[in-house]
Amino acid sequence: MTTEALLAYAHLLAILATATFLASQAALCRSEWLNAAAVQRLARIDLLYGVSALLVLATGLARTWWGVKGFGWYWSQPLLHAKVTLFVVIGVLSLVPTLRLRRWLQAVRATGTLPLPAEVKATRRLVMIEAHLLALIPLLAVFLARGVGTR
Repeated sequence: MTTEALLAYAHLLAILATATFLASQAALCRSEWLNAAAVQRLARIDLLYGVSALLVLATGLARTWWGVKGFGWYWSQPLLHAKVTLFVVIGVLSLVPTLRLRRWLQAVRATGTLPLPAEVKATRRLVMIEAHLLALIPLLAVFLARGVGTR
């Protein structure tokens, strides 16, 4: 039981970190606030967001392998597949902002050029879509934990 509690804690901590970094990215990604320091901060936050998302994946997989319910139970549940699918969709969506932030950082370092407001707005829109999709995953997790829709 201690292992299950520690796995759940690690998973929850990784989820909270991911949500924090994604919210920070959304808050900072505004053309009216963007300067060279903000672009550098955004790139750093994006890196931390990626690392925390990998920790969510690792701790989630650990829960399926070493958790009380076991691998067979978890991976036979449609809600787990829905959670993983949403996680992958968010990961794919996050590639565009990540690549843009890297390009912005290179431009700022090379010439001091900031991105155009339209590109910042489009990037923030993608980050906000990620954030809204991320909010659905805990709902699916609660249903899964309570046995709603389980086999």
